[in-house]
This record gives sequence, C-alpha cells and structure tokens, in this order.
Amino acid sequence: MGGSVSCCISPGESPKIHRREVELEECPITTTEDVSEDTGTYLQHISDRELPDELAQEANPSDHPRASTLFLNKSQTDVREKRKSNYLNHQMSPGLLTKKYSSCSTIFIDDSTVSQPNLKSTIKCVALAIYYHIKNRDSNRSLDIFDEKKHPLSREKVPDDYSVIDPEHKLIYRFIRTLFSSAQLTAECAIVTLVYLERLLTYAEMDICPCNWKRIVLGAILLASKVWDDQAVWNVDYCQILKDITVEDMNEMERHFLELLQFNINVPASVYAKYYFDLRSLADDNNLSFPLEPLSNKRAQKLEAISRLCEDKYKDLSKSAMRRSVSVDNLVGIKHSQAVLS
Repeated sequence: MGGSVSCCISPGESPKIHRREVELEECPITTTEDVSEDTGTYLQHISDRELPDELAQEANPSDHPRASTLFLNKSQTDVREKRKSNYLNHQMSPGLLTKKYSSCSTIFIDDSTVSQPNLKSTIKCVALAIYYHIKNRDSNRSLDIFDEKKHPLSREKVPDDYSVIDPEHKLIYRFIRTLFSSAQLTAECAIVTLVYLERLLTYAEMDICPCNWKRIVLGAILLASKVWDDQAVWNVDYCQILKDITVEDMNEMERHFLELLQFNINVPASVYAKYYFDLRSLADDNNLSFPLEPLSNKRAQKLEAISRLCEDKYKDLSKSAMRRSVSVDNLVGIKHSQAVLS
C-alpha cells in the first residue's frame, strides 16, 4: 500500500472504546429456567449480541463492498430535486448540448479509470460528497479534538457563526485542492481519504458539520497520504502548508483519528472500487462530467495493442483449460477400461 503509519498511542481512552464498555455493562444477563442455583446465572454468548451480516454491512459501508456509501445516500434528496428542475427547464427551453459526443470524424474517450482516476475531477467529487455529508447531516455530534474553535488552523479569528453556516462546495474543494497540490498527493489518495472519513463517522458515531469539517478532512488526508502514497508526507510538512498549526496538534489529532478508527486502516480493493464508481455516479447526478479527450492515433494504437494482448492471454487460458479437460476425460476412459477388463 505504501508508507507505514507511525504514531504513539494516546494515553486517554477514545470515546468509542468508552461507549463499548458502557454498552457491555448495560447489556442484560439472561437466566434460564433449567439452570440450577448452584451454577448461577447464564451469561449471553458474544455471538448472540453481534449484529447480523446485513445490519453490519449497512452500519459499516467503508468496510463492506456491498453496503451503500453514505455520501451517495445523503445526496439522493438533492439529486431528485435537480432532476426535476432540469426536466422542467428542458421542457421550457431545450438549449444547447454541453456534453461531448463521438462522431464519424472524432471519438472521445474518458481516460479516468479506477486504477488511474483523474485528479481534478476526483477531488471535485470528494469535495461534493463531503458537502452533502454536511448539508444533509442528521445532527451535530462532534468531538473537541476536531472543533476548529478550540483547535484553530490559522491565527485568524474564527467567526462566531462558524458552527452554523454550512460551507459551499467551492470552499471545500479549494481546501482539499490546496493540500493535495502542496503535498503532491494522488487521486487515489483522495478516494482513500473519503473512505477514512466515512469510517470515522460510522465508528465514532459522529457527524461532519461546519465546526469540524476542516480538521476531519485534514486528519483523513494526513492518514491516507501515509498509508497510500509510497513517499509519505510528514506531519511537519503539513505544518508548512498550514503555517499556523503546530506539530504537536497534528500528532494529537492523528492519534485520536487512529483510535476512533480502532486502527483499522485497511481498504480492500472492492471497497476502493465501490467508492470510485459511486463518486462517478455522484458526478453524473450533479453534471460534474469527467474530462473527455479526443482519441489520438497513438492512443488508439496503444488500446489496440492492449486488446490483442488480452485476447492472446484468454486464448492461452482457454487452450490450457481444454487440455486439462481432455486429460481428465482420458483418465476417466482408462479407469473405465480397467474396470471392464477386471
């Protein structure tokens, strides 16, 4: 995956761990009628208290490939309104087509793939996903470590209404783009950042809101850059980007972020792919199309070469499969002949 994560364990207990202890203390101890007084009470087995697979997947979309991403669910209400508005506007005035379409003379292709996504478009989609998280949040549950008022990122005075006014999509995009551009991070790192962000919201049972979104995004980017990129960005490097934040503050935020994630920094390929394609769906729903480039001769030759290579590979696989099938048939025939002779 890339560089290893190195940090110290915070001496304080994380809220998530504390909540688990409270839940276990409040968990009732059931008794059965056939248990004698000498054997005491019957303690419920831990497997009886675990959530079913379906509920676990719904609760942890950043861990399970079949669970729907949180940001896509958050955006559905606004998407339906936009589709309705666009339909009415199209009925009133069709206007000009803004999307590029292939013709006999020119073919447009999308070079953004799941393994090499377009950086600018991916950052825009991730910023839009965070925007919907903030706009359609259920409540304002937060932690002090992420509160911008208590831990400011700059020397400028934090406005009194900092926890009330929702940030616009452009503001979130500029904040993320500045960090990615200065630290020279990749588009894949942006997708992992969103995975960690939703995992934090799920594990810590909190919301991303106007008072904490910058520090939560910063913590997710900090962790994703260390796990994903081969050349990890040090905490002191981010202090050079955000010149008024201290290394001690960055280290403390990183420790809390890891504890709230229960040190689960693994991102399976299936989860990564799910987030990529859901971001593509979010882009389509909000008219944030990925850039289309005309198909050049050089690019066409490269695609043709890849196609031939894949075709030859599948031919070899089919031939080897046929040889195995024939050998098995021969073996069965030999055993059948031996059985007849005997």
